[in-house]
Amino acid sequence: MKHCILLITALLGFFMPALSQNSPFETLGKLTEWKAEPSGLSLKTPTGSLRAVVYSPTIVRVRIAKEGRWDDHSFAVIANPQNGVKFTTKENTESLTLSTDALDMIITKNPVRVRFLTKQGKVINEDEPAFGTAWQGREVTTYKKLIPDEKFIGLGEKIGGLNRRGNAYTNWNTDDPSYFRGSDPMYGSHPFYIGLHSGSLMYGIFLDNSYKTHFSFGASTERYSSFAAEDGEMNYYFIFRPTVGQIIEDYTYLTGRMELPPIWALGYHQCRYSYFPDKEVMNLARTIRDKQIPADVIWFDIHYMDAYKVFTWHPERFPKPKQMLAELEGMGFKNVVITDPGIKVEKGYAAYEDGVKNDIFLKYPDGVLYRGDVWPGSCHFPDFTKAASRAWWGDKCKSLIDDGIDGFWTDMNEPAAWGQSIPHMLEFDFDSSPFESNAANNKATYKKGHNVFGMQMARATFEGSKKHSGKRPFVLTRASYAGIQRYAAIWTGDNTATDDHMMLGVRLLTSMGLSGIPFTGVDVGGFNGGATRELFARWMTIGALSPFFRVHAAINTKEQDPWSFGEDVEEICKNYIELRYRLMPYLYSAFYEASQTGMPVARSLAFSHPFDENIYNDHYHTQYMFGGSLLVAPVDSRQKFGKVYLPEGEWYDAHSDKALSGKQEVVVEAPLERLPMFVKGGSMIPMQSVVQFAAQKTDGILYLHVYNDKSGKKSIFTYYEDDGETYKYQTKDFAKREMSFESAQKKIILASVEGNRTSKFTSITFIFHGFEALPPEISVGGKKMALSQDSNKEATTLFKPLAGYDPLGSQAQTTRGANKKFITIPNTTEMIKIEW
Repeated sequence: MKHCILLITALLGFFMPALSQNSPFETLGKLTEWKAEPSGLSLKTPTGSLRAVVYSPTIVRVRIAKEGRWDDHSFAVIANPQNGVKFTTKENTESLTLSTDALDMIITKNPVRVRFLTKQGKVINEDEPAFGTAWQGREVTTYKKLIPDEKFIGLGEKIGGLNRRGNAYTNWNTDDPSYFRGSDPMYGSHPFYIGLHSGSLMYGIFLDNSYKTHFSFGASTERYSSFAAEDGEMNYYFIFRPTVGQIIEDYTYLTGRMELPPIWALGYHQCRYSYFPDKEVMNLARTIRDKQIPADVIWFDIHYMDAYKVFTWHPERFPKPKQMLAELEGMGFKNVVITDPGIKVEKGYAAYEDGVKNDIFLKYPDGVLYRGDVWPGSCHFPDFTKAASRAWWGDKCKSLIDDGIDGFWTDMNEPAAWGQSIPHMLEFDFDSSPFESNAANNKATYKKGHNVFGMQMARATFEGSKKHSGKRPFVLTRASYAGIQRYAAIWTGDNTATDDHMMLGVRLLTSMGLSGIPFTGVDVGGFNGGATRELFARWMTIGALSPFFRVHAAINTKEQDPWSFGEDVEEICKNYIELRYRLMPYLYSAFYEASQTGMPVARSLAFSHPFDENIYNDHYHTQYMFGGSLLVAPVDSRQKFGKVYLPEGEWYDAHSDKALSGKQEVVVEAPLERLPMFVKGGSMIPMQSVVQFAAQKTDGILYLHVYNDKSGKKSIFTYYEDDGETYKYQTKDFAKREMSFESAQKKIILASVEGNRTSKFTSITFIFHGFEALPPEISVGGKKMALSQDSNKEATTLFKPLAGYDPLGSQAQTTRGANKKFITIPNTTEMIKIEW
C-alpha cells in the first residue's frame, strides 16, 4: 500500500502543472537538504524550511517558515516533547518518513508536501498536492486535501452548525454586542479543530499563531480545506487518536488544563448591570434567602466603581464595602466584581500614577503611551504580554481581595475601545523584558498581541488572586485564546433575549468544549432586550444544566431575578436550580475529570458518537451530554413538544423513568417546566439533598442513582470530593473512589477510597432504576440486606415533578416508583460490593 502511495506521489509531481514563475504565490518547493534531529527532523527548500518535532507518539508539531523567522514563544503551549519517545526517520528517492508507534509522517521531496498515515497505510490527512504550504506576501497558508466524507468540528467560540464543512472562519477577538447566527469573528480565538472521515478515522489540528488567522473547510471550493496566518510562521500540531476525547486530552496536554475551581463557582450566580447601591444588593441577598432559592454568588457590574475606575469603590453607592461583603459572606454568598483593562488617565488616581511609574502600559513605537476611550474616558492599557505588567495587575487585585471579593470578571479585553480601531503599530513585550529570567527579544506589534491580550489579562488576574487570597481563584473572561482554560471560565458575551440566541448559545458552549474549554456559560435570560416570561423560564432550565450558570441583564431592561416573572416561573426556576444543587456531587466530579484530562462538562454528541450522521442534523445538533450520563435536549420557549434523537445505547426519560432504545427519534412533551432530559443506561449519578449554597451541610446521605443497562457493558464513574476551596487536595486531602456497575454480572463495586479526606457523606442510598427483577434482598459485602420501595420518597427521584405537572397522566407517581427500589448503607472507606 505504501509503495503505491509513493508511486502516485511521484506521478503527481511529474504531471503537476507548474506555478507561474512570476506568481506572488510561493510554495515549498524541492527539498535541497535535510537532517535528523533529537526530536524529529528538519529540511530546507529554496523557499523556506520545515521542522517536524515529535511531542508524543500521537502528536507531531509541524513548523514551516522563511529563513530566520522561527518563533519559539507561545502563550498557548506549555508542554515540551516527551522524553524517550521512540521514532525513526528514513529516506528513499521520493520521500522522507518519520514514524512513531502511532503514525507515519511522509514528506515528499519534490515538491515538499506532508501526509499523515495510519500504521496500516490509510490516509489520515494530507496536503493538497499542488499547493501544500505557501506564502502570499507575509501571509502563510497550509492547504489540505478534502476527503469526500470529511467533517470538521470544534474551532471554539464559533457560531454555526456542528459540522463546519462548507464554511470559513476568522480568528480576531471582536467585541460584537449584537452578534447573530452568521456573526464571525467572536470574542475568542481558539484555532483548534477535529477532522473526521472514513467511518473511523479522526485527527486534530491546532494552529498556534496569535496573528489574525483564517480557516476554510471547503468554503466556496471542494478542492481543499485550509488554515492561514496573516504573519508569523506556519506552526501547527497534528494529533492522531482513535476517539474525540483522546484528541482533546492530547490537545490539553499541549495547552494545559483547568485547575479545580472553587465549588461555589459551580452554583447559581445572580448578576445585573448593575445592582446598586449597597441597600439594593443586600435586599437582593435577603430575598434570595427568604425565598429559599439556592444561590452562591452576587455580582457587581461597573457601577460599583468610582467613575468607572478599576480597583475603586463608589464612595456614595458603596461607602462601606468591607462591611457589606462580610455580611454577604455570613449569608453564604460569594461576590465577584468586574474589572476592565482601561486605566483612566487622571492625576491622583493611584493605578494610573503607579502604572506610568512602573512602565506598565502599551506604547507607540516612539515611546508615547497609547490612549483610547472606554468607560472611564481616556485610558492607558497594560501590556499583559509583559511579565512585570501581569504581576503589577495581580498586585492591584489585592485591595479588592482584602475587602472581601472572591472572584473577578475580566471584561472589555479583546481589547475594546470606542471606535474599535486600536492602532496596529502598538508594541507588545511578549516576555522580552528583563523581568523574565530567560528573556528573549520577542517584541511584536498589536497584530500579534491582540488575540492574546484577553487571555493574558485573565492570567494576570488568576495569578494575582491565587497569590493574595491563598485560595482557588475564580476568573470569568470575555476574550480568550487557546490555553485560556488554565486561567478562566468563559461566557459568550453580550447576547440577546431571543430563542435564537438561547439555542445558538448552547452550540457555542459545546463547540468550546470540543476545543478543550470546560468551564463555559452564557448570559441566561439574555443580556440585551428583556426576556419574555416563557423565554426566561426555558433559559433557566437550560442554564441549570450548563457548566457556568449565571443570569445577567443590561441596564434599563426588566429585572431578571427568578421571581421577576410571576409565581409559576419562580417555581420552575427554583426547581431547576435545586436540581443543579442536588447534582453537585455529579457536577463537581465532572469538573475534577476536566482538571485531569481536559474533558468538557457540556459535551457535543460528537464527543461519543462522531460518526452517527443524525447528530449533525440541524434538529439535533444542540443536544448535548451534561457530564457523561445526562443527555439534555434544549427546545425553544414556544415549543410544547420536542423532537429528540437518542444515540446508540439504552436511555431513560429523566422525568418518568421510562426506558427507551437508542438510534431512534422520539417526540416528547416539553412544557416550560419539563426540559427534555435523558439518562444513559448503565449510569451512576451521585446526588445530595438540597442546600442553599454549595458549602452548606447536606443531610449526610449520598444518593447514588443506578440505571440498568441490558447490554451488559461495564460502566465506570470516578467520584471526587475535597474541601472545595483550598489547594489542600494537592497533598491528598481528598476522597476519590471508582464506582463500577456490571449489569451482566449483576454487581456494583465501589472501590476503596483514595486520599486522606473523610467524606461529608456518612451513608449511601443506592436507588435502582429500570431493574425489573431485583430480588427482595441483595448482598452487601457478603451480607444479605432487604431492599426498600417508596414511590413517594422525593430523594429517590432524579427529577422532582412540579406541583400540577404530571408527566405520565394520573398514574405518574405509581409508574415512577414501579421499577425503582433503594437501599441505604454506611459509607466506609473500604471497598463496597453489592450483588444480586
